[in-house]
Amino acid sequence: MFIYKAGVVGAGAMGAGIAQVISFSGLPVVIKDTDDERVKKGIDLVRKVYQGRVDKGKMTASELEQKMSLVSGTTSYDDFKDCDLVIEAVFENMKVKQQVFQDLEKVLPETAIMATNTSALSISQIASAVKRSDKVIGIHFFNPAPVMKLVEVIPGLQTSSETVDDAVAFAESLRKMPVRVKECAGFLVNRLLLPYLNEAAYALQEGAAPMEEMDKALRAFGMPMGPFALLDMLGLDVCADVSMILYDSFGPRMKAAEILGAMHKANRLGTKNGIGFYVYDETKKADLKPILDEIQAKTGVKGTPFSPERLVFQMINEAAFCLEENVASPSDIDLAMLAGTGFPQDKGGPLHLADGIGVDVVLAKLQEFSKTLGPRFWPAPILKRMVAANYLGQKTKKGFFNY
Repeated sequence: MFIYKAGVVGAGAMGAGIAQVISFSGLPVVIKDTDDERVKKGIDLVRKVYQGRVDKGKMTASELEQKMSLVSGTTSYDDFKDCDLVIEAVFENMKVKQQVFQDLEKVLPETAIMATNTSALSISQIASAVKRSDKVIGIHFFNPAPVMKLVEVIPGLQTSSETVDDAVAFAESLRKMPVRVKECAGFLVNRLLLPYLNEAAYALQEGAAPMEEMDKALRAFGMPMGPFALLDMLGLDVCADVSMILYDSFGPRMKAAEILGAMHKANRLGTKNGIGFYVYDETKKADLKPILDEIQAKTGVKGTPFSPERLVFQMINEAAFCLEENVASPSDIDLAMLAGTGFPQDKGGPLHLADGIGVDVVLAKLQEFSKTLGPRFWPAPILKRMVAANYLGQKTKKGFFNY
């Protein structure tokens, strides 16, 4: 199916970013929100992205106006009646999203695709609220949408293969890199990223090392920013919510570090309100030590060792679990982490990294961590099978990939 016109529900930073990407590809796009002021802010955000391109000499002022002529705003679902695809980008609440889809279904043509940009909620559950559930799919952009190349395409239980193919083709038409992902909590990137970030939180609350030292070590490993700077950027409230979704699906290995809940409770949410693990607004400066002391007194765990492997091997292990569950192919798992998180290019992604280190070495280290740090490191069963079959990675010419 060819997409001639698209819509976006939600004119916040994410919705506006998606609308900019769509208009940049040459498609007309309608942005909807609940009132004119929010719609205007969304359109202003789109213009701001284009103005940034003009300022850098990447487009002319007249080209900016040509692109902006493709962007319109509305407060009514009626203006979606000639859209071939609409992406919902409202806040993460199941009831709200289901209502949006019910409202969309009333006005959209029968052939139209109804997509959600949710980062963690069930596509199948959203789709259950409408009759044309075969037309519902997850098209998950990463923030900021104009910059990040990766798009996760997630079918629900009811999604037709035609809808999946159309969604992939649409993402490609936007010059994005679509990765098909089997539906699961957190999908692919967040499912791998959260255990990595959660382990950093555990290491901090256990006094393994100062957060500045850990951030520096992971930047030296090749990540674009340290885990605590990233937690602050994502928002501690968002991370706490996603952690709960992952724990609900995958159980004890996804149990959130106590400090994540404590930070949320203390209203240390990150860059969005000026204070998180780091302080961004000096008027809100507050010591982390009392929070850490309270957690250590409660858990009795203090002075565990720190190494970058402690964090990175969590990512590798979860990638192995995803592979075992057919969430995505090995190459798509690595591609998604390279494009979605900035995982270092020279290491090729978590599965290529495991092959380089040696799958047997990774397994042995996970078993050691499991004994010393807890069962959240319990190795994915596929790792033991691979080692038993001599699929050790580069040194035996076969592992997650062939060499």
